[in-house]
Amino acid sequence: MTALWTIDLEDEDIRQAQVATFDTLLVNQGANGQIPANVHIETGIPEYAGVGGIASIDSVMWTIVGIVHLCEARGDWSLAERHAERLQKAMDWLAAHDSNNCGLLEIPEASDWADLFGFSYHVLYDEVLWYRSLDCYSRLLEQLGRPQDAENYRQQTRRVRTKLLQTFWPTTRKEDDASPHSFTDTQYSLGDARYLVAQVSPFSFSWRCDVCGNLLAFLTGLLDRERAMMTFRFLWGSGVNDPFPVKNLYPPVQAGDPEWRSYYAVNLLNLPNHYHNGGLWPFVGSMWVRFIHRLGLPELAQRELVKLAKLCQQGMTYPWEFNEWHHGMTGRPMGKAYQAWSAAGFIRACHDLEALPSGISHAI
Repeated sequence: MTALWTIDLEDEDIRQAQVATFDTLLVNQGANGQIPANVHIETGIPEYAGVGGIASIDSVMWTIVGIVHLCEARGDWSLAERHAERLQKAMDWLAAHDSNNCGLLEIPEASDWADLFGFSYHVLYDEVLWYRSLDCYSRLLEQLGRPQDAENYRQQTRRVRTKLLQTFWPTTRKEDDASPHSFTDTQYSLGDARYLVAQVSPFSFSWRCDVCGNLLAFLTGLLDRERAMMTFRFLWGSGVNDPFPVKNLYPPVQAGDPEWRSYYAVNLLNLPNHYHNGGLWPFVGSMWVRFIHRLGLPELAQRELVKLAKLCQQGMTYPWEFNEWHHGMTGRPMGKAYQAWSAAGFIRACHDLEALPSGISHAI
């Protein structure tokens, strides 16, 4: 994320770090094609899993997306060329998670950035990233002189988009007689959705709004503006941006809820309005600002950018700590300080709005 959101910066140290980051991740690729979640700076030892030894799925997809965007921005595909075989292995590793050939990936529990939260099987955030990875990889293959393979991935991208919207956006309207009923048509009655639901499995679904996943769906071009505006109105009315932008989940899971997990209380980390359970995350807040701006609401986006700046300005010890996450109700910092993805997200939001302090002072 950090490399992706700092592509526009002309700082030479950052530009070198972007390439070095992708090189480091890819040369430490596992034999099965998995890209590590991280590589220890001092020891050089790669880690492929997070808490409990659970694989990191989204780190692989962010790598694919990041490399393509970096190469496109610089007009230089040498990074992709020297890792072409590794990138194909990574895509094959991801595709293997489609265990039933439905088009979507079957995700283990807590196997993405929300590594202490109970979403699994078809998880909105991961499926959106899968869609984006396919789209980006098709463009990469075109640049590498593999037009037929690129077309195959473009076709797969379209199939995944159709399947994703059918699965995660419940509706009582039938698009055409040939299309099958959605999951909610056949097993549950949810009526007409106003956002993409958070998770779907053969046995249940989560009707909660994964804010991050919904914002990402519009920013990646998966969700059309009409539905994105419906989602915005729901989120705005729900107050997910108060006191600051933005809560990652609405509403939070309470103890006793069927979606509650006993491990949410470990170290009091995932209590309601904490961490992955409705905490405020600056990197998601940056997506919120860009989401609003892309909807064509620039003045509102500027006001939300100011609120995001005030959030990032806070710190447990010093100002401008760009904390990992904040309490969902009080807005006070509770995560780790000096997080690159928090700072990078804020920078990207400023760039999207072409924001200078003098230009948005009226919104304070």
